[in-house]
Amino acid sequence: MSNILCVTNRKCCNEDFLARIEKIAQAKPAGIILREKDLDESDYKALASDVFKICRQYDVLCILHSFVSAAIALKADAIHLPLPSLMQLSRADKARFSVIGASCHSAEEAVAAQAKGCTYVTAGHVFATRCKAGLPGRGLGFLKTVCRSVSVPVYAIGGISADNIDAVMQCGAKGACVMSGVMACEDVQRYLGELK
Repeated sequence: MSNILCVTNRKCCNEDFLARIEKIAQAKPAGIILREKDLDESDYKALASDVFKICRQYDVLCILHSFVSAAIALKADAIHLPLPSLMQLSRADKARFSVIGASCHSAEEAVAAQAKGCTYVTAGHVFATRCKAGLPGRGLGFLKTVCRSVSVPVYAIGGISADNIDAVMQCGAKGACVMSGVMACEDVQRYLGELK
């Protein structure tokens, strides 16, 4: 199984978004996080319904992002939340998901997310990335500290490439998240294959 979570961003996509999702699903990543932060909940839910169908067709985990009500309405198994949203998630809502991810930017945040019941965390941004222009990456030392602080799987995010994925894994990460690369590359299968 792949160790890569693919994070979506329609604005980085050079083709029809659902066509790109299908190519990603065909490549069998560990999951696809639908992270379209500019959409309101109703538009997000409509898009999520289409993405779900594609993910189910290829048996790839579809992880919805932020919109808990939409995820519940769509009977999603997986949700990814910013840490403040995870902290406010009710016990009843938490029980609806078998996979709960949280975005963390320090070891302390990762520990708090684990204590709140998340099943994995993303840690970043590790390396400099266009998505966080002008902000230096937190580095491999940061990643190693996060990985040592929690027992849940840690996925590195931010500037991950075939050139640095081995170093990321040596820090104890379960895997990595990619966004702009997988959204914009010419050959999704090849791109993800180089990261395995």
